[in-house]
Amino acid sequence: MIVALTITKFRGFTIPFAFVGMAVLRLPLWLNKRCRFWKLMGSGKDARVDLAPDYKHWAVLTTWDNRNDCDNFYRHSFVLKWFGFFGIESFTILLKPLSSHGLWSAVEPFKPGKIGNAHTGKIAVITRAAIKFNKLKEFRRNIKRAADAMRTAPGFILSAGIGENPFFDQATFSVWADADSMKNYAYKSFDHSDVIKLTREREWYKEELFARFSIVDSWGTLNGISVEIVNKNKK
Repeated sequence: MIVALTITKFRGFTIPFAFVGMAVLRLPLWLNKRCRFWKLMGSGKDARVDLAPDYKHWAVLTTWDNRNDCDNFYRHSFVLKWFGFFGIESFTILLKPLSSHGLWSAVEPFKPGKIGNAHTGKIAVITRAAIKFNKLKEFRRNIKRAADAMRTAPGFILSAGIGENPFFDQATFSVWADADSMKNYAYKSFDHSDVIKLTREREWYKEELFARFSIVDSWGTLNGISVEIVNKNKK
């Protein structure tokens, strides 16, 4: 399986076309039978893990059985042409699932291969949660400190906040130098580990997912930063 994530920054005056795209681009994705799972999403401010929505940054996440189907989509799809025509900056990363636990819209979107335990090197992570309405205020009050701690954690490379809507369905995409760096942040950072504890105690989520990936390829920039840093050790 190949998982592809593209985050595009739209020109300010084309933001209305970004909103239109979130509606009309569903049809070609739905009709593409080779695409196993897809999500059209917005982003946090400056594409960061931030509670404030950013109407310039938009994302498309897709999954494919193989690289060839994914490449054909990126070469020929109306979806990517729409993003490319209106966008002024774009970041794309291709991933292979190493492990995945939980659901996204009541399905398991990522199918890990058999190399999860043997993987070394850079690792990407997607965490996603559907937040209960009556827990939203409490969630928002606590999540910022976990995001701030992530950006200063050893081994952190980059992150982006994405989601179907800016309040109840949120996901975090991040890239780490290695699995140990990610685990140290997740379980040894006080702010993040405390937030994890609160999610269990307070039952903030009605649905959640945690997935790890190896990095297959990447290109473009995110907030002006070249993602070649992600691939600098790629052979």
